[in-house]
Amino acid sequence: MNRREFLASAAFGAVSATAVSKVALAALPEPMIVTSPETAPPRVPDTGRPYNPVVTLNGWTAPWRMNQGVKEFHLVAEPVEREIAPGMIARLWGYNGQSPGPTIEVVEGDRVRLFVTNRLPEPTTIHWHGQRLPNGMDGVAGLNQKHIPVGKTFVYEFVARRPGTFMYHPHFDEMVQMAMGMMGFWVTHPRNRHPAISEVDRDFCFLLNAYDIDPGSVTPKINEMLDFNLWTFNSRAFPGIDSMNVRLGDRVRIRMGNLTMTNHPIHIHGHEFEVTGTDGGPVPPGARWPEVTTDIAVGQMRQVEFIADSEGDWAFHCHKSHHAMNPMGHDVPTMIGVDHRGLVGRIQNLVPDYMLMGERGMGDMKDMPMMLPEETLPMMAGHGPHGPIGMGGMFTSFKVRRDQKPGDYSDPGWYEQPPGTQAYEWTGELPEPARFASERLNRGEVADLNRTALELQVRRPTGGGHNH
Repeated sequence: MNRREFLASAAFGAVSATAVSKVALAALPEPMIVTSPETAPPRVPDTGRPYNPVVTLNGWTAPWRMNQGVKEFHLVAEPVEREIAPGMIARLWGYNGQSPGPTIEVVEGDRVRLFVTNRLPEPTTIHWHGQRLPNGMDGVAGLNQKHIPVGKTFVYEFVARRPGTFMYHPHFDEMVQMAMGMMGFWVTHPRNRHPAISEVDRDFCFLLNAYDIDPGSVTPKINEMLDFNLWTFNSRAFPGIDSMNVRLGDRVRIRMGNLTMTNHPIHIHGHEFEVTGTDGGPVPPGARWPEVTTDIAVGQMRQVEFIADSEGDWAFHCHKSHHAMNPMGHDVPTMIGVDHRGLVGRIQNLVPDYMLMGERGMGDMKDMPMMLPEETLPMMAGHGPHGPIGMGGMFTSFKVRRDQKPGDYSDPGWYEQPPGTQAYEWTGELPEPARFASERLNRGEVADLNRTALELQVRRPTGGGHNH
């Protein structure tokens, strides 16, 4: 049975039987299935109210159809394959061929109808994180609705009441389903000019997610709570994460949601931003302050904005150091300072593939050729115009160019720094550094200082030394 036949024959029950007419249920909107890991261009609306669309990093926006004034979407919950980065495919669960699923974009005041077909091996639901909606549409299995059985389609319908940045994810067996990648982004654009929502030139969004996938394996360990080894933006690890490409002078908005098991301090280089929104709504202008890092806790959304006024290729990453690396590094013992001379050859006689690693730190890993199991990634990866970048995980670049055309999201290549603006090696004579006098005393280099002046003066307590 092909996809169209399956969907045509799927039985479906409505979450609210009175919310959807028989006419509306006569035919499901065709679900769009996307398997490419590349960043899709913004989907400019051709029906419904106009808005300035977002760009989902390594993702895409779901299409919709208008049905008697209602904006209809179709999500298919199903097993998917996601390229985490070139050389590694993971078997996840997601929506419409991807993990995360497609971004849903609507306008404040839109009536939205969402068909959700379950092609997973177990029941599911969808919770519309942060939305104001009828209780029966909130998506918590057993509390608000029956779970969606395998092979069935349920319908959610509500009005997008307030503008903002939201998510969707299951609220049934979520330890498994979210750990397998079931999540997606939701953006509600303002219907009219809003005093706390600026017009922007570029609007990016992505989810923070994490997996524990053993090297050589393809399926996440769903029972893991703390020790993850793949930290990703939209289920992509660097160097598989696309850069964010903007024009010099653009006002930029970046929306981020965290569905991992820990917080993430997201940091940008070369610019300062303000947090302008959360999943609770826009932040009033008087409550904002400049930052270069914002901490996003579990289950939170953060929306930041700034002017891209500094040309170049700027790093954008989680500031937890292990979150900007790929697998295989967390269990390596600390060998810094250990003298391996004379030992490596003897070990290689017994273990031919043995490699010296970590004696001088882990920086050599960035360009060290080594055998890897299939379906895993090197711990440090990616090359830039000046050599190995030596990063992984939650890391990408923010590229600002004066000649990037409005609406052009293509990668402009590497930035050519103007002469005299790059750090360089000093090849001249190095002056002898002035040392503290106290460092030279023991070598008799300072004869005119009275050593007794540096002796520690101790005041002994009176009364036998016990009166504290």
